[in-house]
Amino acid sequence: MRVLQAMAGSEYGGAEAFFVRLVSGLAKAGLDQRVVIRPNAGRQAALKQAGIDPTLLNFGGRFDFKTPLALRNELRDYRPHVVLTWMNRATSKMPKRKLGDVDYVHVARLGGYYDLKYYRHCDHLIGNTPDIVDYVIGEGWPKDRVHYLPNFVAADTRKAASRKELHVPDSAKLVMTLGRLHENKGFDVLIRAMSMMPEVYLCIAGEGPEREALEEVALSEGVRPRIRFLGWREDTASLLAACDLFVCPSRHEPLGNVVIEAWAQSRPVVATASQGPSMLIQSGENGILVPVDDDKALGAAIKRVLSDDELAKSLATSGRKSYEADYTEGDVVRRYLDFFQKVAG
Repeated sequence: MRVLQAMAGSEYGGAEAFFVRLVSGLAKAGLDQRVVIRPNAGRQAALKQAGIDPTLLNFGGRFDFKTPLALRNELRDYRPHVVLTWMNRATSKMPKRKLGDVDYVHVARLGGYYDLKYYRHCDHLIGNTPDIVDYVIGEGWPKDRVHYLPNFVAADTRKAASRKELHVPDSAKLVMTLGRLHENKGFDVLIRAMSMMPEVYLCIAGEGPEREALEEVALSEGVRPRIRFLGWREDTASLLAACDLFVCPSRHEPLGNVVIEAWAQSRPVVATASQGPSMLIQSGENGILVPVDDDKALGAAIKRVLSDDELAKSLATSGRKSYEADYTEGDVVRRYLDFFQKVAG
């Protein structure tokens, strides 16, 4: 079985991080892969560490004619059984027809509610949540050509990041959140909620266009001295191990991969009831859900968990069980391998 994977991702992002994890997991399982990405030093290094030497293409705009030509050459040379493209750009650049005697099945993976005009020439689509699968079917795709395959996160536990290096007092309660600094992530709501908890510290690990605006919100709310903007970090397991509570305040979150990451590190979770967290969390059991864009409700939930050790322990234990049941590397990699065999016939 030969699988060509192509992704033209951003510098940072959850889909990009999972792409590296999946390629690496499939490599460990022995799958023959060829990987095509946009140049990115960090991603290239991570893939090479997994034994994958990626092909680098620009994946430029509409006038980038070199990338489609280069992809045709990759297909002719590698002759894959399955091509898996990630998101709009890589999918739209992939040749729309079989190339002579090179016959492959084209699959695209969707991590959100994308415009399906970019996917018309695909044979199958993958959604990483049941809700995304329902969306695609609702847009007219046949049920037998749309498939649910979840994400996974690494199970390895890491030594907690140093509170000293994070500039957080050892005695303080610490809330952690992760993600691209974008309006959809709702970090401004979490910052406003911090005004209800004068002794609690918050670390925000991520980078993006909202950085300056979020710092201004923190200043206006009078909470800036207790907030640490960490920038984009690769040591998420260590950061999670250092915190007392993980919070996902997103306005829009198709999956909520960060929730699964917190579960894997046995951390209690509070999240807003956006699409992904609502699918993952049974409120009161493996996490706490609050309404989207409600800083008062978010603050009250955070205070509740931080002040109740038994509740925090119960949420963390149940979250870890949820992770082990559905989102481990071994289980998801096996499901992908079975899927490739199935669609390749």
